Amino acid sequence: MGQLIKSFSDGSYLEYDRGSFDDWCVYLTKNNGIRKPPRDMDYFRQLKELAGNYGVEQVYSDYVRVYNHTNRSVEKTVLDEISEIASRYGHDALEVDVIFSILYMAMIAEERKKNTRLGKRIKRLGIYVLLVENRTVSEAANFMRGMGWRDIDVLCRERGF
Repeated sequence: MGQLIKSFSDGSYLEYDRGSFDDWCVYLTKNNGIRKPPRDMDYFRQLKELAGNYGVEQVYSDYVRVYNHTNRSVEKTVLDEISEIASRYGHDALEVDVIFSILYMAMIAEERKKNTRLGKRIKRLGIYVLLVENRTVSEAANFMRGMGWRDIDVLCRERGF
């Protein structure tokens, strides 16, 4: 068992635990006991669906609110704000709470990576490409594969972050 970060009303929870290269791997344990690290493809698919239902502007701007509060450590106030944001998504509130909490934790992990040059911006670029530029889930998830940090940095800067 890793470091518990957030529990949800359905009994599922998120934690950090040992991954392939550090202790900041995000794990989602579902209420059926299945525990695994969420993948970009999984939550990108869910974000795309949510954007179809609630609009790209709402989903992206809510994500950016979380992004703007993200630094190198988990803060309860941000976890609470994520739940508050999610509450406005009606019957999708739990799903939004889980996805945005996963993204928050993943961005913290990116900020904590040794010698990172991109930090949380790498997640924002993927989500920007997915939602704002309307790429497919697969294109967005694989968009930066094989790119060096300098190229990714330029792409982030071109998009204003």
